[in-house]
Amino acid sequence: MREYQRFAVYYAPRPGAFASRVAKWLGWDPEAGQPIAYEGPQALPRPQAELTMSPRKYGFHGTIRAPFRLGEGVDRAALSGALAALAARLAPVVMPGLELRQLGGFLALVPQGDESALMALGAEVVTALDGLRAPLNEAEIAKRRPERLNPRQRELLAAWGYPYVMEEFRFHLTLSDDLPGPEAAGLAAVLGPWLQPDLPRPFELADLCLFGEDHQGRFHLLERHALTG
Repeated sequence: MREYQRFAVYYAPRPGAFASRVAKWLGWDPEAGQPIAYEGPQALPRPQAELTMSPRKYGFHGTIRAPFRLGEGVDRAALSGALAALAARLAPVVMPGLELRQLGGFLALVPQGDESALMALGAEVVTALDGLRAPLNEAEIAKRRPERLNPRQRELLAAWGYPYVMEEFRFHLTLSDDLPGPEAAGLAAVLGPWLQPDLPRPFELADLCLFGEDHQGRFHLLERHALTG
């Protein structure tokens, strides 16, 4: 049985045209746990594998609870049970759709419309599962570059193990590496139309998905818990 060094709670699309298209764009199927053949638009600024190197290892996802190690005495079964119980009391979040946006140097899909319900769901997941994670070690803290964070983000990192939670939470679905500005803009011009036919309208966050990180740093979709609250 494969072992996982960290776990995360993500949004991942249910099987269908949208899930298939974005998996082929990144070249990684997290549900099957294996690489797949690339598909994408023509006239890319450079090879697809080079444009998607960082997001590929995570699989297409939206972070809800960032990757964490399990705390002492906590096993996967305990995490799974807590996640199932949480999903049973939280309701799905429905928004008008998704749109492609350039966030700094990388491209991502972001939700359209009022994000208050999405923010509340993110805060609830972080709070409810926090007791299951191990405290951050020095290397994990350093990886978050605390010197680049604002004071509130440093507080959140210390309290919850991740700086972009609560009011700092910004739900997004990453599609590219951090690219130079002109290259990101050029990629957006061809990637947007290629994605458009399968973008969900409305967009529904209907599940909490448990992902595990293997020892090669690849993330696998392990469980899907429907939001039924």
